[in-house]
Amino acid sequence: MNFFINSSYNEQNSGIEHAQIKRSLLFRKNKTPFKLLFLAWNPLLHHYLNQKNIKDIEILNVFDYFQNTEQVVSKKIYYSDIDFGVSNLKYNEEKDKNRYIVFQDNNIVGRINYFPKKISNDKQVKSVEYFDGFGNLYRVDFYDLRGFVSLVQWYTPDNKIGTEVWYSIDGRPVVETYHRKNALGELKKSGWKTISPNGTVKIFDTLSDVFLQFFNEINDKYFDKSEPNIFIMDRSDDVEEQLQLLNQPAFTALHLHNSHAGDAQKPDTSILNNNYEYSLNDINRYDAVISATHKQTDDVIKRFHPLAKTFTIPVGVIPDNHFNKKEIPMNERKFGQILVTARIAPEKQLDQLIRAIGIAKKIIPELSLDMYGYIDHSNNDIAMKKINKAIDEYNLKDCVHIHSYVQNVAKVQKEAQVYGLTSVMEGFNLALMEAMSQGDIGLTYDVNYGPNELVKDQINGYVVDYGDYKTMAQRLITIFSNKDLMDKLSKNAYHYSKRYSEDSVWQDWKVFLDFAKEDWINHKMKTYKPDITNGIQKLD
Repeated sequence: MNFFINSSYNEQNSGIEHAQIKRSLLFRKNKTPFKLLFLAWNPLLHHYLNQKNIKDIEILNVFDYFQNTEQVVSKKIYYSDIDFGVSNLKYNEEKDKNRYIVFQDNNIVGRINYFPKKISNDKQVKSVEYFDGFGNLYRVDFYDLRGFVSLVQWYTPDNKIGTEVWYSIDGRPVVETYHRKNALGELKKSGWKTISPNGTVKIFDTLSDVFLQFFNEINDKYFDKSEPNIFIMDRSDDVEEQLQLLNQPAFTALHLHNSHAGDAQKPDTSILNNNYEYSLNDINRYDAVISATHKQTDDVIKRFHPLAKTFTIPVGVIPDNHFNKKEIPMNERKFGQILVTARIAPEKQLDQLIRAIGIAKKIIPELSLDMYGYIDHSNNDIAMKKINKAIDEYNLKDCVHIHSYVQNVAKVQKEAQVYGLTSVMEGFNLALMEAMSQGDIGLTYDVNYGPNELVKDQINGYVVDYGDYKTMAQRLITIFSNKDLMDKLSKNAYHYSKRYSEDSVWQDWKVFLDFAKEDWINHKMKTYKPDITNGIQKLD
């Protein structure tokens, strides 16, 4: 079985999650089994993944696994289905807060919160808060959207979470965690336990230890001497160490979705990206390392000299039917429109793109910028402050438009003419790849990794020196001053996108999978010494 490891999946996601979805659909098309494996509890996980055409059988969440709720028959729970154990109740709805306040006489009995309209149009129950006779909150039940109580929080008399319990559909506790005061008097999680269907209780210090049990159980469940279980760490937090401690062997791969170096412009010498520091220090404990670009693969080999096998596999996949669709010529798009679809975050440096537009707009007055993405409010909204400063400095209020996260991204890509990128670093940049597959001309800093491979300078766009927004402005002027050049660059953007077709990317994955199987049979299974099974008394 192939496991793609991540934390969670939500309404708004990063490039890693988008890459996982594309890979999943590619594996399914090629009849290769996989499971998207998630570590965080999320009552909407199946809902969001189903919207992306991922089936329940292809989703494996730690809590789902212990709750035996990987696949359930969904049902809808409404406020009238909640039994508080008393009669003569009155329900006051607060529509602005998506909830009902439940009273008996003048005493509050509970609050029933329902999912907002964008999730459920018919007010399905999201959570239920229970109050005692003195009006104190003592319990909160959280419902999975599929229609069952998933998590229950029990409160202490001073209104703090004391215990959290995850239940199976039939009401059996399966995972518990406790909050106790530490030596500093702080209320912290003090331990975990799992309870099997036969009543076996296992005690753990941390959630990471629970993850290890989970990995061991699924590795044992799918263990096959002729086919390896392959664990691909798309996010390595909380699993990079655990996968080294499995009871039975597996094939493990570290997937680098971003620059391994903290300073992407100094890949050989800078401090490591903290997301990968532990994994890279232990790189030879894994069986493979996957990068999305040839340049990063080369840099990883140059810096670390890993014994683990290295692979280059693009994270972007363009469906084959895309190439049968009509190409949208430049004269059918809005002249001067520049596009960005990304988190509005400090590392994207979008204020520099705005400055480039401000300079170029003096020559090409029709220029405009549309930015789509959710705003990163970190560091006191530093990203938006820089953007607003650049807008004011160049008087661009009427031509720089900031939009929220967009679902139908292809529509806005087909309307634009240029896709701009000024990031500090990238791991590949799916948005740029997808925009160019829609004929957008690429314009980017020479930044590791991805943009400087996706964009071929003067062929399907332009690559300028990192941080040189003034030269970027000149490239904008060059592009928009020559309609024949625009047509040529756009046609090449369409053409070179075929590098990321389903067939092309699958061939890269096939090389990886073939190596994993060969290594499994010729090395791991030949040296594997399983635990003894003979001569041991078996209990009925």
